Amino acid sequence: MNFASVRIITDDVDRLVEFYEKVLGVSAERPAPVFAELVVPSCTLAIGHSQTVQLFGAGSAVAASNHTVIIEFRVHDVDAEYERLKPFIDEWVKEPTTMPWGNRAVLFRDPDGNLVNLFAPVTEEAVKRFSGRR
Repeated sequence: MNFASVRIITDDVDRLVEFYEKVLGVSAERPAPVFAELVVPSCTLAIGHSQTVQLFGAGSAVAASNHTVIIEFRVHDVDAEYERLKPFIDEWVKEPTTMPWGNRAVLFRDPDGNLVNLFAPVTEEAVKRFSGRR
């Protein structure tokens, strides 16, 4: 089994696509007006309009109501990403911090309130834990 993607359901696909294009530094693929994919080497972030939820089952997902999932991206330099993103992130949750498990991380919310974590393993143990992962 291969992990394919994470999909965010939103009422404003264009707004989230623009936001994640800035964060990830890639252009979205838009196979339909109600759906987009941002493909990076290690994963795909899909964004679907709330109108698409009925295709999976009415009420199976609700836009802008995530309070449990953190969308995480490994980066080379957390502090550099923090400086790069400062101009357009409205809500910072945690400024660059080295976590007890050895990752340096910065957390913020996307325009729908989803929590996003950019991290880099910085301790010897964390670097070893991530060696061999994409």
